[in-house]
Amino acid sequence: MIRVLLVDDQALVRSGFRIILSVEPDIEVVGEAADGLEAVALAAELRPDVICMDVEMPNLDGIAATRRILSEPPTGSEPPAVLVLTTFGHEEYLFDALAAGVSGFLLKTARAEQFVDAVRTLAAGHALLGPDVTRAVMSRAAEGAGGSGEPGGADGSGEPGGSGGTDRTLPITLPRSAANARAGADPGAGGAPAGSAPDDHTIDPAALDSVGLTEREREVLALIALGRSNAEIACELFLGEATIKTHVSKILQKLGARDRIQAVVWAHTHGGR
Repeated sequence: MIRVLLVDDQALVRSGFRIILSVEPDIEVVGEAADGLEAVALAAELRPDVICMDVEMPNLDGIAATRRILSEPPTGSEPPAVLVLTTFGHEEYLFDALAAGVSGFLLKTARAEQFVDAVRTLAAGHALLGPDVTRAVMSRAAEGAGGSGEPGGADGSGEPGGSGGTDRTLPITLPRSAANARAGADPGAGGAPAGSAPDDHTIDPAALDSVGLTEREREVLALIALGRSNAEIACELFLGEATIKTHVSKILQKLGARDRIQAVVWAHTHGGR
């Protein structure tokens, strides 16, 4: 049974979440908190598997509460997985939340089944970013790519995407083999020409060298940072999905990352030109 703690300063929101989860045979709502201080106390008392955490709350906000909860887990107990749930337009909290140690980030506009799936995903030890959040983060990263005073687009137009394809949404470069594979698979899809990268932003090579990533692991990391799933990476690199899973595990170990989300944050943090 997955034990869930609901944290939100609005009673109606908590009630809605409880109703959604109450019909699931493998999920039990063990408590509710109206602010971050209550959440810290109840997390220690109830030892939930997953905490559904709002951000903006009185007394102690959700991010600060998450830091406290994860830094001081009860003796002999695994720390809970924290799923941040917030309203549209508050995606700026994402990286603060990730730094605090959350495992998932979902907008409150998500469908009920997405919410339930997110709880199960975190309980299974995985990480999750909701699709709307992913799009918002990619858009913001694209805007930030031109923030150094240089034109944002590769064509000098100032547009985040320039005239190229979708790969400019994150400040990293697809590895050459992946770029070639995509171009070869669909030359008319707007990807980079064979032998060229689709973006002029890269992960700092010195940072990659410092953690000892192999060439293949660098390719996989670049695609992880573009939001690709293991299956999608396997298709792009013409490898088996089991092989990709092995590469991902080694990448996380070398980066000291708990999950894929932290690997994406690492890639953004070590971006350069």
